[in-house]
Amino acid sequence: MAKLNVNGTVREFEVEDDTPLLWVLREQLGLTGTKYGCGIAACGACTVHIDGVPTRSCVRPVSTVGAAEKIVTIEGLSPDGSHPVQKAWVALDVPQCGYCQCGMVMTAAALLKAKPNPTDADINEAMTNICRCGTYNRIRAAIKVVASGGNTKSAALAIQHTDGSTT
Repeated sequence: MAKLNVNGTVREFEVEDDTPLLWVLREQLGLTGTKYGCGIAACGACTVHIDGVPTRSCVRPVSTVGAAEKIVTIEGLSPDGSHPVQKAWVALDVPQCGYCQCGMVMTAAALLKAKPNPTDADINEAMTNICRCGTYNRIRAAIKVVASGGNTKSAALAIQHTDGSTT
């Protein structure tokens, strides 16, 4: 039996050594928030943190992840959705279809931890995930909202919500 530290819990599983970490997380451990997108580490839907570093799990063989390394998935980032990045995503209606957003949130959270006040160049460099819906302006705005302490007015987006309020 192999072991991984996932979201603060040591989990045991049995798979072939070359199985991508993504499939262990989804199929063996039932953590389906991490998504399969492209299978070649291009889209970023499969992004998790390994010791705080955003990692594309679709191409990372599980045998290359040590038992002492700490993996955090979207489920472990904040079980109740209270992480500042998650709150900004909701406040600015970032997702459309939402498929890529777990990977986007994980990448943005790592960026903001490393650089609490990122420049546009920092955001461009870090946020290489692909969003088919094209919500890149809202993603950038949400990152800036978190960097500004949660002030949604700093996002410079005029979003009309279904309840009539604006952000």
